[in-house]
Amino acid sequence: MSSALPDLPRRNLLALAAATGALAGLPAFTASAAPERPANSTYRGGTSPNTLWWQAPADDNSMIEQGLPVGNGRLGALAGNDPGHEVLLITDATMWTGGLNDTLDSDGQFPYGRADFGSLTLLARLTVDIPDHDLGAVSGYRRTLDLEQGVATTSYVRSGVTYQRQLFASRPDDVIVLHFTQNGGGRYTGTVDLAGTHGEPAADARSFGGTLANGLRYGAAVTAYGTGGSVTVNGTRVAFSGCKDVTVVLSGGTNYAPNSAAHYRDPSLDPQKLARTKVAAAAKHSANTLLRTHVADHGTLFGQLGISLGTSSDDQRALDTWERIQARAREGVPDPELEASYLQFGRYLMIAGSRGSLPMGLQGNWLDGNDPDWMGDYHTDINIQMNYWMADRAGLSQCFDAFTDYCVAQLPDWADVTRRLFNDSRNRYRNSSGQNAGWTVAISTNPYGGGGWWWHPAGNAWLSNTLWEHYEFTGSRAHLAKIYPLLKGAVEFWEARLLTTTLPGSSKEVLIADSDWSPEQGPLDAKGITYAQELVWALFGNYCVAAAELKKDTGYAGTIAGLRKKLYLPVVSPKTGWLEEWMSPDNLGETTHRHLSPLIGLFPGDRIRPDGSTPKGIVDGATALLTARGMESFGWANAWRSLCWSRLKNAEKAYQLVVNNLRPSTDGSNGTASNLFDIYQVEVGRGIFQIEANFGTPAAMIEMLLYSRPGHLELLPALPDAWAESGSVTGVGARGGFVVDLHWKNGRPTEVKIRSINGRTTTVAFGTSTQTVRLTPGGSVTLRDFAR
Repeated sequence: MSSALPDLPRRNLLALAAATGALAGLPAFTASAAPERPANSTYRGGTSPNTLWWQAPADDNSMIEQGLPVGNGRLGALAGNDPGHEVLLITDATMWTGGLNDTLDSDGQFPYGRADFGSLTLLARLTVDIPDHDLGAVSGYRRTLDLEQGVATTSYVRSGVTYQRQLFASRPDDVIVLHFTQNGGGRYTGTVDLAGTHGEPAADARSFGGTLANGLRYGAAVTAYGTGGSVTVNGTRVAFSGCKDVTVVLSGGTNYAPNSAAHYRDPSLDPQKLARTKVAAAAKHSANTLLRTHVADHGTLFGQLGISLGTSSDDQRALDTWERIQARAREGVPDPELEASYLQFGRYLMIAGSRGSLPMGLQGNWLDGNDPDWMGDYHTDINIQMNYWMADRAGLSQCFDAFTDYCVAQLPDWADVTRRLFNDSRNRYRNSSGQNAGWTVAISTNPYGGGGWWWHPAGNAWLSNTLWEHYEFTGSRAHLAKIYPLLKGAVEFWEARLLTTTLPGSSKEVLIADSDWSPEQGPLDAKGITYAQELVWALFGNYCVAAAELKKDTGYAGTIAGLRKKLYLPVVSPKTGWLEEWMSPDNLGETTHRHLSPLIGLFPGDRIRPDGSTPKGIVDGATALLTARGMESFGWANAWRSLCWSRLKNAEKAYQLVVNNLRPSTDGSNGTASNLFDIYQVEVGRGIFQIEANFGTPAAMIEMLLYSRPGHLELLPALPDAWAESGSVTGVGARGGFVVDLHWKNGRPTEVKIRSINGRTTTVAFGTSTQTVRLTPGGSVTLRDFAR
């Protein structure tokens, strides 16, 4: 094989990042022009069919399981919705401790603690106390989360007066708004208390600021206004008295900036001052104006996909959301509207958590303290990738940009740390060739270019392939040019890392990955693990296409194409009948392990296909391994299993895994909490929120309805009996540059509309029937009358 490219000095890496736009971006929390105000309101007063509801507020000690999430893509809040004691736990996506973390431990791996690697933490806690509205003194309590309009509403009756509050997080105004109203002559008297979570002194009722140990500055501010009474500052609180209505407006953030050269800080930004400016600007407008502006913004994204999986019964509809989740598990009766709402809840979280800032990590932007498990970080061996499998499929391609921008901004430090530290003699994963080039990452990453836990050599390939897939959906050449340095750097890393070996019993030479760990089990020093081989095979192919599309590096792409042909690809074990996870016929790990690392060529890759293009023995071996892994695991692991069964066109197993994830979580068990967050049981009696199943499961549901790869669409590849009677999905993104609207009845498509974004030619298949569609960008075609 050819020799690796020489190391690039850091100044060249920074110049490269600047050329791709990584250093030109503004910080996520920044001054902005006044938003455009829609002339007409689209708010429907909580009548959206995509509405979840509950009959009790959250317990202060169970906010993760019961609090309602709102977010504007950067700021997130969990709300308790208690009538007399409203609590908001507020997180900014950039509120991170830690730093570059580039001093290795004695084993050549990375430290992984809150002080060195760092952790996502809370920004603030807001409480609104209304003393005479104690829960025991009200009746008719109800709270709702309108997914379509992005509004959480609480209502109740006290002394014959109906009280209502609306909560929303506005991206256009960059604020969180609580609006208290009443009908019947009532009044509000109470206090607003804004507090930090890092020991800030309570000096100002309306704002606070501080600096973390790593130098990150942060701040938040609140204001309140009302009618018919008074709003005053009372010590460290804002007090309101005798008001007919009250509006509370909050903003906050940090001086984080996606700029490696500036150590990820904007030194000119004063977050406390900016937060004051934002709340003052918003407070110039009525709550209805702020609501109208927010609903128009949120609804534009949410409305890009619609789904019906059938009709639920009146008895099911009469239950609140938590009762409904429990009934679905207890009775075993499909509840298609609940299942569609679960998918839409994932889309709601994506809109609320991934716009204009950092991407979502293990908990998104919703915390209940400053010590989230695994730091709330970016795990690169499944979790951050799964967070973004749904976006393009579910009509939310814009929300993918946060992930892209993060990777581009981190590239200079990822490359620099790889150059300096990867071949450290203590690192068991170092390149035995002694060569080193490009970049890679650790299993955990933070927003400061830092890695945590162990090196993850193949992580660069998986991140790059995920970025590439977004290009397959959108056809955006601007995106492709932006990610090209990442693709090329990952390829350079693997060009330096691959080893030549001769297969036993033959004279055939192949290229294999150096010592590695198949996430997260088995030997720590295995060569040629299937996980790496599949990822690198896909990476090399994607890079060659990218180079051709951009007309770059023709000679180098030819070299990589030659290496790709020599890559070893996994075989089926003669002992187990499974696709091998290691270059060994033996099972060297846990049979039912949560990760599906050796099946990465089935999903998210598609080298392994049950359509005759892959040798039957390989498909059978992959199926046997997937079967052995089982149907019971953590939420994200069930979602991955469902996606794989969908690719194998086993509708009932794919569906059962969706149902398994919808089981109610009790006492920390795996399943769905009352607020629909996915709960991961870390030990008996203790579960934590991990958000990726909330995205991976909807991705699986969409894959059951439409499979796509460039040049090929397959309709209803894994439609389960529970959804077969009738249904529709509109706005589904398809690889190759198309958007698909699909209607079906009795298990067969009745109509499909295919719109081209950038796509031109594709086959459309249902069963054994295929048609070829040719379109120009912007064009569309409607097909009917599908034979099997």
